[in-house]
Amino acid sequence: EKKHRLPPEYYQGETSVAFTLCLRGNTPSIGNGDFVKICREILASVAEQHGCLVPVYCFMPDHQHIILTGIHPASDVMKAVIAYKQRTGFWLSANSKAMRWQKDFYDHVIKEKESIKIQALYILDNPVRKAIVKNWRDYPYSGSIGCSLDDVLLGFM
Repeated sequence: EKKHRLPPEYYQGETSVAFTLCLRGNTPSIGNGDFVKICREILASVAEQHGCLVPVYCFMPDHQHIILTGIHPASDVMKAVIAYKQRTGFWLSANSKAMRWQKDFYDHVIKEKESIKIQALYILDNPVRKAIVKNWRDYPYSGSIGCSLDDVLLGFM
């Protein structure tokens, strides 16, 4: 397989990375309140364990967007997303035989000159672009963990 990740140091420390995780076969199943609740709890746990905040997340029917931000020099956003995917994958294998994550995921290291606010708004608008809701604020499967979504959208992150 072709390597497509940056070196580990790009994912460590006080950095922000946008991740997209997709279900295998694009099976539309994520938009389920129970599954989202379990995933949100797991995401909060792994983010804290690896020294991260989640400025924004959005569960779409067949994929999930997450921005993870390291909050100190020992933070590791890559380890956090891998732990998240492993723990949610384990939950899926025990509770939903039909749903599986794709083997890999997409990531984008957010550069200093890029705005997390703009990235967050793009993620939050995903259900609007897919015509699920007219306003992202009406979508029940988006939010933030460890920080205020309002602060993110005001550019305080």
